[in-house]
Amino acid sequence: MVDMSREQRKLDHIRYAVELGDGPLPNGFTDMHFLHNCLPELAPADIDITTTLGGIKLSVPFLINAITGGTDNVIDINRKLAQTAKSVGAAIAVGSQYGAVKSKSSYQSFKVVREVYPNGVVFANVSALATPDEAAEAVKMLDADALQVHLNPAQELVMPEGDRNFKGLLDNMRRILEHSEVPVIVKETGCGMAAEQIKQMLVFGFTWFDIGGAGGTNFPAIEAKRFTSQKSVLAEWGINTAKTLTEAFSVCGRNDIIIASGGIRDGLTAAKAFALSADVVGMSGNILRYIIEKDIEEAQRALTDIINDLKMVMLLTGSSDLKALRNAPIYFTGELREFLLGRNYDISKISAVRKR
Repeated sequence: MVDMSREQRKLDHIRYAVELGDGPLPNGFTDMHFLHNCLPELAPADIDITTTLGGIKLSVPFLINAITGGTDNVIDINRKLAQTAKSVGAAIAVGSQYGAVKSKSSYQSFKVVREVYPNGVVFANVSALATPDEAAEAVKMLDADALQVHLNPAQELVMPEGDRNFKGLLDNMRRILEHSEVPVIVKETGCGMAAEQIKQMLVFGFTWFDIGGAGGTNFPAIEAKRFTSQKSVLAEWGINTAKTLTEAFSVCGRNDIIIASGGIRDGLTAAKAFALSADVVGMSGNILRYIIEKDIEEAQRALTDIINDLKMVMLLTGSSDLKALRNAPIYFTGELREFLLGRNYDISKISAVRKR
């Protein structure tokens, strides 16, 4: 039986994601800077942006991240998102399938992604409350290459119909991990991850993290807009993307996977994320906006421009590949510098840590 309130919520998410845009917190990357290399000794043809996630190879290190699904009204949006990902060889994740697998409805709103992109890298997505069987059903629905398990406590607290009890989430997530036949990605939906919680998850066996920092699509703000004209105090809650990325690389090992997402909208900011040890950069709100307000050709062109601008920044830092970009000289200013000092990071050693 279709849950009409859930379907309306999915449509509201699309509407307000476009209407509200990013923020209000900044993504934090304006306080991180590259040093220009006036002797790069590279040509554009030398730049290699391929990457590997575990055994999954990507020709470009980008992910069109989870945004929608769960109602037949968004089939066309997910079709266009998949076409955009396919046009450049990016990975793509669908929105939460949790409601769909519970109600056994609206599968086509997700399946369309695999139909459009049969040979692409596709990620399934469920709540951390899902059972192992529900998680497996979400993966099967898409023949998915990996599974996002999302954490969104701030969003839930703003939703009148949202969850309030978050006890036992980590144990439940571990059960999903133990039974999953594909890699499990722990994903925050826009409030970031601190090193303390990443350490907890590492102990439990998790090795893939989508840090989902503040500065991009803001789900607490979206939920507040759905029910009231009043701004929620949680609209400015969270760890911005630059900060949470430093938290992640400070505790993750060489074989752990870090996906950076949250307000990354251009090639320069993507380059900064890769320099801070991201393996892949995720984005969704900007691509969605192009599809809704313009057309799929504009979305594809925008993503291509981001990729080309990343390559340009890599050349100007003398970085022939993403691993070399982690060794590019950087420095910090402003609030990000204060954050690193306040968290007792040795700024002089950050470059060494980035080589993980």
